[in-house]
Formats: sequence, C-alpha cells, structure tokens
Amino acid sequence: MSPTTATQADPRTNLRAGLPDRYLTPDDIAEMFEVSKETVYAWRKKRIGPPGFRVGKHVRYDPAAVKRWQDALIAAEETA
Repeated sequence: MSPTTATQADPRTNLRAGLPDRYLTPDDIAEMFEVSKETVYAWRKKRIGPPGFRVGKHVRYDPAAVKRWQDALIAAEETA
C-alpha cells in the first residue's frame, strides 16, 4: 500500500455514513416486541407495524424507523 493510498479515506466510509450498522429482521422485531413472527408479517400486510423494505425476497427494518414507530405508539397511548 502506497503512502497516498493510506491517507485517503476509505470510500466505504462515505457510503456507510448515516446508515445503521445492521438492519433488523422480522425475527429481531418479533423478539423486541415479544410477539410472534407471524404477527410481524401481519402488521406488515395490514400496514400497521414498523415500516420495512424488501431486499430481494427478505424484509428488513431500519432501526431508526422502528424507534420512530415505537415512539408514535407510546405518544398515542399517552394521549388516549
């Protein structure tokens, strides 16, 4: 590795800026909220759960979006 290469920023750092370390799976969501994976898929089908997205045939969830969804649920409970 040349000295100029070592001092240049890794382009992957710029690509990853603002992205979570890991996207959540339906299993992660089920575990977090202590529900079955079937419930997580039902939430997705009814569009009442945390927003997810597809990567090929897999569903993934952005942890920040899940937190916003959770915060909205808590706020709705507090105002009800």
